[in-house]
Amino acid sequence: MSVPDYMQCAEDHQTVLVVVQPVGIVPEDQFFKIYKRIASVSQVNIRDSQRLLYIRYRHHYLPENNEWGDFQTHRKVVGLIAITTCSTPKEWPQTAERFHGQKEVYSSTLYDSRLLVFGLCGEISEQQRTDVAFYPSFEECSDVEKRVEDFVESIFIVLESKRLDRATDKSGDKIPLLCVPFEKKDFVGLDTDSRHYKKRCQGRMRKHVGDLCLQAGMLQDALVHYHMAVELLRGVNDFLWLGAALEGLCSASVIFHYPGGTAGKVTGRKPSISQPVDAGKRHRPGALTTNGISADTSTEIGRAKNCLSPEDIIEKYKEAISYYGKYKNAGVIELEACVKAVRVLAIQKRAREASDFLQNAVYINLGQLSEEEKIQRYSILSELYELIGFHRKSAFFKRVAAMQCVAPTIPEPGWRACYKLLLETLPGYSLSLDPKDFSKGTHRGWAAVQMRLLHELVYASRRMGNPALSVRHLSFLLQTMLDFLSEQEKKEVTQSLENYTSKCPGGMEVITLPDGLKLPPVPFTKLPIVRSVKLLNLPVSLRPHKVKGLLGQNMSTASPFIYSPIIIHNRGEERCKKIDFQWVQGDVCEVQLMVYNPMPYELRVENMGLLTSGVEFESLPAALSLPAESGLYPVTLVGVPRTAGNITVNGYHTSVFGVTSDCLLDGLPSVKTSGCLVEVIPSLPRLQLQTSLPRSAYTPHPMSKEELSSSVSVQLFNGETQQLAITLENIGSEDIETLELASKIVNTKEKVFGEFLSWELDEALSHLPLKPGQTVTLTVNIKVKLDFSGQENLLQDLNDDGISVTGLPISSPLRQVLKPRPETKPVSSESSKAEYSHVKTLEAVLNFKYSGGAGKVEGYYRELSLGVHVDVEPSVFFTRVNTLPATSTRHCHLLLDIFNPTEHELTVSAENNQDLVLHASECQRMAIQVDKFDFESLPQPDQETVRFSNPKQLEEERQHAQGCQINSKLGICWKASVEGVLNQLVLEHLQLAPLQWDVLVNKKPCDCDVIADCKVGDAVTLEVKLTNLSKNSVGPLALNVVPYQDYQNGVQNYDLEDGVTFIGSNTFYIDTVKPKESTVCEGALVFLYTGDFYLNIKFQDDSAGRELPLAWFTLPSVHIRALDTPLQAGA
Repeated sequence: MSVPDYMQCAEDHQTVLVVVQPVGIVPEDQFFKIYKRIASVSQVNIRDSQRLLYIRYRHHYLPENNEWGDFQTHRKVVGLIAITTCSTPKEWPQTAERFHGQKEVYSSTLYDSRLLVFGLCGEISEQQRTDVAFYPSFEECSDVEKRVEDFVESIFIVLESKRLDRATDKSGDKIPLLCVPFEKKDFVGLDTDSRHYKKRCQGRMRKHVGDLCLQAGMLQDALVHYHMAVELLRGVNDFLWLGAALEGLCSASVIFHYPGGTAGKVTGRKPSISQPVDAGKRHRPGALTTNGISADTSTEIGRAKNCLSPEDIIEKYKEAISYYGKYKNAGVIELEACVKAVRVLAIQKRAREASDFLQNAVYINLGQLSEEEKIQRYSILSELYELIGFHRKSAFFKRVAAMQCVAPTIPEPGWRACYKLLLETLPGYSLSLDPKDFSKGTHRGWAAVQMRLLHELVYASRRMGNPALSVRHLSFLLQTMLDFLSEQEKKEVTQSLENYTSKCPGGMEVITLPDGLKLPPVPFTKLPIVRSVKLLNLPVSLRPHKVKGLLGQNMSTASPFIYSPIIIHNRGEERCKKIDFQWVQGDVCEVQLMVYNPMPYELRVENMGLLTSGVEFESLPAALSLPAESGLYPVTLVGVPRTAGNITVNGYHTSVFGVTSDCLLDGLPSVKTSGCLVEVIPSLPRLQLQTSLPRSAYTPHPMSKEELSSSVSVQLFNGETQQLAITLENIGSEDIETLELASKIVNTKEKVFGEFLSWELDEALSHLPLKPGQTVTLTVNIKVKLDFSGQENLLQDLNDDGISVTGLPISSPLRQVLKPRPETKPVSSESSKAEYSHVKTLEAVLNFKYSGGAGKVEGYYRELSLGVHVDVEPSVFFTRVNTLPATSTRHCHLLLDIFNPTEHELTVSAENNQDLVLHASECQRMAIQVDKFDFESLPQPDQETVRFSNPKQLEEERQHAQGCQINSKLGICWKASVEGVLNQLVLEHLQLAPLQWDVLVNKKPCDCDVIADCKVGDAVTLEVKLTNLSKNSVGPLALNVVPYQDYQNGVQNYDLEDGVTFIGSNTFYIDTVKPKESTVCEGALVFLYTGDFYLNIKFQDDSAGRELPLAWFTLPSVHIRALDTPLQAGA
């Protein structure tokens, strides 16, 4: 016997073997359909008996195996069921002949046979035959099972008769010697009358009767016979049959202990021995039933005496197998015994002992096995190792079987079978085809073995002609085994993958194998490795802002508490958390990934984009190249949301080595993220600005560079004005419907006079709504007016430059006392120029607010900021301010010491005055005749403004108004205006006194440089008019008129008694003058000779004059020129 039956188990010893075969041409599907129905009759309860007959069906059985039927009766074919088709009566004789020929094959052992004929109708089919059953078709055969049961009962009758015949002790008859096929030639010429020979015959026959009893359902009888056979055969050293007797004893004991069977699958066996039979149905020993067959007498025999214990069963199996091992030709018997013992040990959960039996089975030599038989042998070994829980050993033999399928000796290698067997080995090596199983915890299994197996799967699938499978398995290898691959292996695997994907690109579809197994997709989450995902806010200039009045509509009401100390660290909840900024429909949005390339060479990711849900999203893929073992590397992925709503970033997709991967963040617990849910608001317009001034790199200190869309820089002299033209262009897809502009000065401690930035927005607003692509231009005036009076070193130098005038020096906030300048320090030295060239900086931000489209309806707008950086250089310094002694109460000469700190030549002009040219670093004096004026006449703030403004603010407004008045009066211009410190310095000189004095000579006003003419000897009238502009009454006052002559050399002559005579007194008396009223004093005097005379009008030193400021009583000098008669004058 050369072909073992690996499916055998111990309980098969109690079965009878029936072969079911087709005769002639029978459709395979129809044959197996009938075969399954026949095989369903696996046990039959014999009528009028408590015994069961178990049947084992085979549709293919080698006749040479049948020759071992005497050795173990369950190997003997005792029944034949033939299935045939016969459509016409003419075919019937040939069919019957074929059936007869089939019976001849097993004629030596057959008990009975049946022929099932399908498709024949007519007279022949109506014949009543016990061995033939006719059916019209394969569908109309409802009683097949019933006929099989009848057939089994007929087999049982023959079996029982043979048992009784052999069991009866006929001492007079000679017992035949039962032999196995290879023994027949060895027994030729033996002495058949020897005692040794007779005992051998008796022992073998006892063993044979035990087999028949076991098949007939008489378990206890079988145990008795097996024990007797063991004793007899052991005495004559008949080891082969002794092993068979021991195995029979083991089988009977297994059937007793494990009525459910040891085959590992539900066979539906009905235990007949272990379950007691009703006492009323018991029969006495030897009693016959109505059909002449005696019942099982096992209940009358002590069971425990003859039945082996579970431990003894294994010991006897070992002994039997050791006896089988003595015979080379009994290899199949030995192998099958090992398999049976393993199945028993598996039920007893004795895995280590079972592995010993299997290890023995591996080394049993069965001679020259075919490749198919080798595959079957290794597969069964694998299944048995799996049965006892040796999963890795099971996988090993399954892999050996797979390799056997494609052995070089096979002309047509079975790569599909090889691939299928390799797939079955995966669990044994802790491998699965789902990459998710490798993302949790530490790696399980031996990585080197797993990689070898995956390589074999790749090769097998390629040889099968399925490149998609090769790509999937190679991708799985690269993804899950990356940490265990050497640098060289990484290169080889990726090169192989690129070769495969050039013919069949890898994707994310599920691959379904013909047997229904599904291969899940393998996303490359390690090529590259992503450490964090961060959704980025829009650039500052594109961020949407909610109108303040509408903020409350979207505020969360999830919790009534402002702050909760309980923080639940749940990565999943973090990913679902909504981010506190918004994206805008139609605008490019960014997500930053921190990635790492673990490969030892440059990694090219050809197509990397975002995976989103919630709104329609257009992902804009990126291609990137990561250097070898790059470390963390930032990658920004972009896309455009096309609709509004809430968008969730679920992950990213890549294309690496020709494999497209969808990597979901849910499957990557190690990836850090601050949230992946963000609100997309409706679309808003986009504004772009261009300026006439050059761009600048300056950024105002409190602001970041990102907050400014752009920045301009300009350098101006103090007082200079520059125009900035701003072109606004709508570069979006929505109309700009609203536009607002505001400015803010930032990062300056300087006092700015006047408006730094000014504009007119009406012209730009008239172009709204601004369509996409349209532009509008806005002009902004940049005007710088700063106070440079705090230049201490500069003032020190100017004070010592030899310009000496009477009057007050400039009052500096930082320096009240002017320090003397070292004589060794020239004015034009480089150090001085550096000190004079101090530059001050002004920075401001122009902020454009605009909105439109669907976003405006939802209450959103955008802001665009333009930074303005101005470097202000000093242009003109007024180092000293004074006035000439007053000649009139309404006019004065203002003296200004003007210094040019620049490197350029300046021309200074003033109202009604000649231009003054100043060279670089030059200082000159300028005299300006200016009218005094009344600051009290300036517009006053209303009462409500005074009430709600602080005093400091009111004072600043008052000073600003006064400065504007001074500026307009002086009209000093060097491409700039006079404000700041100059206004404060000249204020006291230009202030009109509250007491206004007017002097009239001969009814004509006489003030400043006006010269009154008169004739010698004529009376000259002199009038002094006082107007009280103060808030209080003034007086009484006394004025004294003193004439004198000025020789213009520093000498003044007051002794003029011979030159001037007063008509009346030279003293004028003024009574009390009420506020807003005036009074006039009159007098006269006569000049006695020609010349220039001056009248000095002084106040007498009384108490009234002392209470008021001296400046209030400053009267102009009166200049009178006395002439001769016209005749003399003409001469």
